[in-house]
Amino acid sequence: MDNPNNEQRAWEGRLPAMAPLANPYVPFQLENPPRYEARKGLVRGTMFPGLDLPFMGMVNKKERNVTPMTELQALGFAVQELALYLDTHRNDREALELYRTYQQMYRKLRDEYNDSCGPLNHMSPTEGERYQWLDDPWPWEFERNKEA
Repeated sequence: MDNPNNEQRAWEGRLPAMAPLANPYVPFQLENPPRYEARKGLVRGTMFPGLDLPFMGMVNKKERNVTPMTELQALGFAVQELALYLDTHRNDREALELYRTYQQMYRKLRDEYNDSCGPLNHMSPTEGERYQWLDDPWPWEFERNKEA
């Protein structure tokens, strides 16, 4: 039987003796930084130009087609991004107001989407006598949701 110390070591990570380690750097955000609008933030991967540091200078400049689904994605992204910002900047009232505005816009658009296209996910409230989550098209079927 193996030595218990060897078994315990199997769960530990190992690096070669001279392996370089990563040195992460995250810029500190000041209060009330400039922000992208939600759709641009979704494409750039951040709502904050100060954190928009493209890997190896590769910038995503593509625009998403405007559909109810892409608008929901942009608003959901903005809500999450602002929530993360507010975790460390609780006193930024302007960001809090924008966060709440985006939340309201997201809820309204989500409800409209549910009414016209069916449930966005299995957590969406549905009415009727049958389970509607499996009705087509599914939210991630982008091509089929273009017209929706």
